[in-house]
Amino acid sequence: MKKYLKLLIAVLIVLAVVALFKAFYSVQEDEYALLMRFDKVIDVKSDAGLHMKIPFIDSVKKLKKNVQLYDLPESDVLTSDSKAMSVDSYVMWKISEPLTFYRTLGTDAEARSRLDASTYNSLKNIIGTLPQDSIIRLADSEGKNDLNNRVFEQVRELTKPYGIEVTDVKIKRFDLPSENESAVFERMIAERNRIKQSYIAEGQAEAQKIRNDVDKTVNIVVSDAQAEAEAIVAEGEQEYMKLLAAAYDTPEKQEFYAFIKSLDAIKASLISSASEQGASKEKTIVLGPDSELAQILKGAGLTGNTGE
Repeated sequence: MKKYLKLLIAVLIVLAVVALFKAFYSVQEDEYALLMRFDKVIDVKSDAGLHMKIPFIDSVKKLKKNVQLYDLPESDVLTSDSKAMSVDSYVMWKISEPLTFYRTLGTDAEARSRLDASTYNSLKNIIGTLPQDSIIRLADSEGKNDLNNRVFEQVRELTKPYGIEVTDVKIKRFDLPSENESAVFERMIAERNRIKQSYIAEGQAEAQKIRNDVDKTVNIVVSDAQAEAEAIVAEGEQEYMKLLAAAYDTPEKQEFYAFIKSLDAIKASLISSASEQGASKEKTIVLGPDSELAQILKGAGLTGNTGE
């Protein structure tokens, strides 16, 4: 009896030690702990540390608290012009309500499945409103960020009922199906060439318009300048004639003026003849006997007896 009593005491001590060990559980900083009693959640622990439970009755289920990255598999979607696009994206998410998460999804694998479906539906709905060319041109950061934000907002709303908080959704790249790449690129090249030719034609038309405006302005300025010059010349000649009339206001002065002008005419004729015949040849001027200049020169003794 003593032997069996000692064995029973030893077993009880072992059971007590095991029960004591089973009565405690720890929670890490990056996890939630669901306290289960007969498959029913009776408590949720989110504070790190050591906690107690009823051994052999209560159990603990751990869930991750930190943000997780889910790299979605590539999926095909249709654009508004019914052309296929392959989309590669990822989602950043975390469990925000562990009790709701456990009751609706239960596991991370199921959560990833719902994230996959929600993201695909969002991409399908948004990209389905855009033509393929517009999506391909979303290379600038502003356009791509706008598309990412729209997808993010939809996925976040779709996954809230599961106790999930989506912190980010990003589209890594768009790909064309291999059979469509050549046709799309050729169409884009043709479109760029068309735009280039349009710009060139507009530039040439604008340049011709500018040249026409400049030519018109030049003609107007030159015409105005010529008219003004002619007016100045006419005014100068008029003033010159007035000065001459005032200077030669007697018959004697007028006769002297006529004599000077005749001499100027002879001088001009001699210069012109010299330039045509050469400086070494003699110059001869023939004056009629009735010429006033001939009479004046004859009276001064500058001509011969022949009247020349």
